[in-house]
Amino acid sequence: MAYEFSASDFAELASFSGDEVVTRSFVRDIPLSGGKTLALITLDNGRDHTRPNTLGPVTLLELAGVLDEQKARAARGEIAGVAVTGKPFILAAGADLSKVSDIPSRAIAKQMAQLGHWTLGKLSELGVPSFVFINGLALGGGVEIPLNADYRTIDRSVPALALPEVFLGIIPGWGGAWLLPNLIGIENALKVVIENPLKNNRTLKGQEAFDLGIADAIFDPASFLEDSIAWADGVIAGRISVKRPNLPGKIERTVKWPIAIEMAERMLKSRIGTVAQSPYRALELLKAAARTDKHTGFAAEDDALADLISGDQFKASIYAFNLVQKRAKRPAGAPDKGTAHPVTKVGIIGAGLMASQFALLFVRRLQVPVVITDLDQGRVDKGVTGIHSEIDALLAKGRVNGDESNRLKALVTGTTNKADFADCDWVIEAIYEELDAKQDVFAEIERHVSPETVLATNTSSLSVEKIGAKLAHPERLVGFHFFNPVAVMPLIEVVKTPRTNEQTLSTAMVTAAKLRKNAVITRDTPGFVVNRILAKVLGEAMHAVDTGTPFEVVEQSTKPFGLPMTPFELLELVGLKVGAHVLDTHHAAFPDRFFDSVNLHRLAELGHIFERDSKGKVKGIDKRAQEIVSGGTSPMTAEQLQTRIEDGLADEIHRMLDDKVVEAAEDVDLCLILGAGYPFQMGGATPYLDRVGASDRVFGSTFHTPPIRGMA
Repeated sequence: MAYEFSASDFAELASFSGDEVVTRSFVRDIPLSGGKTLALITLDNGRDHTRPNTLGPVTLLELAGVLDEQKARAARGEIAGVAVTGKPFILAAGADLSKVSDIPSRAIAKQMAQLGHWTLGKLSELGVPSFVFINGLALGGGVEIPLNADYRTIDRSVPALALPEVFLGIIPGWGGAWLLPNLIGIENALKVVIENPLKNNRTLKGQEAFDLGIADAIFDPASFLEDSIAWADGVIAGRISVKRPNLPGKIERTVKWPIAIEMAERMLKSRIGTVAQSPYRALELLKAAARTDKHTGFAAEDDALADLISGDQFKASIYAFNLVQKRAKRPAGAPDKGTAHPVTKVGIIGAGLMASQFALLFVRRLQVPVVITDLDQGRVDKGVTGIHSEIDALLAKGRVNGDESNRLKALVTGTTNKADFADCDWVIEAIYEELDAKQDVFAEIERHVSPETVLATNTSSLSVEKIGAKLAHPERLVGFHFFNPVAVMPLIEVVKTPRTNEQTLSTAMVTAAKLRKNAVITRDTPGFVVNRILAKVLGEAMHAVDTGTPFEVVEQSTKPFGLPMTPFELLELVGLKVGAHVLDTHHAAFPDRFFDSVNLHRLAELGHIFERDSKGKVKGIDKRAQEIVSGGTSPMTAEQLQTRIEDGLADEIHRMLDDKVVEAAEDVDLCLILGAGYPFQMGGATPYLDRVGASDRVFGSTFHTPPIRGMA
């Protein structure tokens, strides 16, 4: 049963489209064998490759009209097939998010879902075979175009194919949630629709998409269009028959399908909790796809997409998406890149785990000599050996080839002679968090390096200015705070002291970019951004336990925040001794707002909070940990503690902005998303604090005007 709409049904949506960059549908006829003709539609927005094709209301209505024309031509016998492809290197990057995020009501949101189904659904109603030649980038709706067609080919060089909607707080709403599992099977569909988006929006290469069964044929880029047309000719003429081994069969529907859904649901609950809505709505649709027809499945997608687009989490996700895609690329307060000093050699003070991670990152990204040092030759040799082993591991995984592996190893050396740092342009320390030790190593290194050499510290809690107290040229010192694991976490907090000069700051920002990290400039203040926020949450959690609130109640109180882990899981991850040090540092700096905790030091001596089984799975709170914190007489409920933490965060972030720790609330949220794993669906911290009223309770206003929330 087809969608029973006409173009006039979407007039209001089309009028709302405003300044949409329209992707046109250009048609040309391609002669086939036997005197037949293929109508080839090329999607092209007239921009270069930096502006992918997107699918707004006007674009979809134009495509619908073109498909109707081809259907009429097919009925007259003028064409034997219809194919769709994209401009060079790009099929389509999905819906125009700038338009979707501005939709004013649930009714209009549902129209947007229905318009996509109505338009793309025409690909299966042409009366002749339909093909999509996936010639480049295909995201979201750009994947649902081919899914709605009868046949698909793909270019082997396609750099990215994905359904990222769950990552953005919505669902694949133009057929993806029903069509994909019924094409490639439920297990593969779960990977594409849910698992990959939640792994930092992982995408598929062309070969991977073909292997999953998303395309029926794969061709090399040099002759992709010609080969695809020839293949389509073979299908139309009956010379080529298409077999799809990944189509779900009867056994999968009755046995494997529900088991796969159940396993996916357990995975979601253990990994992200239950606050994020989009993964669970997607899971519902994928589950139903086993027993519903296409029309019913599409109608369910319409309602789910309308609900999510009109909700808080999608608005917060778009806010977060814009932070990562736009603000992170133009950091607030960054000086002119032209003042940056070239980095041609890197020195690293330390040879331990963190120093080794730095060395591997710097040598891979900058491709310059890296020299490490430590207290004795044994530690230095162990560090260099460890780095070389990591390069070997990259070679084994195919991340580097043999020549690159040898070159990278040759660039990494070790020494105990600080004079070997003389020609370094950049020196970063990675030693333990002790002020005197950091002061001394920099004072020693400064005697050997040039006046222009940048000195960077990875401190997470000490004053960068105080670290430079023994320097003759403290203007060359900058904080360069990584997050662990260094290779994975995308954030660097670049800490500017009152004496850091413009060249040093510029060099730090340019270097961060070359390391493929996102840098946010912060003032030199305890905890900078991420650790100050984490210290607030951890401090409130420990204070609650110290005063009698059970561990389990504290964990329950933070679940509405949608955080990747509970405060006590985080404490065990970073290390209880490290956590105690962070809380002590913040209590010393802000004793009226940050609690110290003697019990946390005692828990650190115990070494853990949770009791775990032989596989490391949490069984509950260790009885010895409960004994350590026993004796409190003022327990709180989960609701009371939740409000207390919300208000504490609103107060702390407001103070940070008043003190110009960062430029704006957006920078706080960017740090939390990139450095602490705050979920996109929450938009970081400040949109959530506005929505729940904490901002108004604490300082009588909001961080954002208007607040970032869904439709009333």
